Amino acid sequence: MKDQEEFYKKLKVQLADTALWPTAYLYKFIVPTDTIKIGQIETIFDNLGAVITTKKSKNGKYTSVSINVRMKNPDQVITKYKEVAIKVEGVISL
Repeated sequence: MKDQEEFYKKLKVQLADTALWPTAYLYKFIVPTDTIKIGQIETIFDNLGAVITTKKSKNGKYTSVSINVRMKNPDQVITKYKEVAIKVEGVISL
């Protein structure tokens, strides 16, 4: 858990330094191919005007989920990463 908090602190600094906010942000997640898990991710970004694309891996075992959405600030970006990590079992954030 401590490593994760360090990661989020570094990410916040990087986001603040590299973008003018609000800005479009691209999230990328990998999940085991399961419509429920993909739906959970889509629900988290519901009502934000997100453009969501999915692509199955070559063998169909995993699905990548890309979400392009306008975010207000680095804190909002990190809040969504944490929400996905808590609500979607087996997700990998890229």
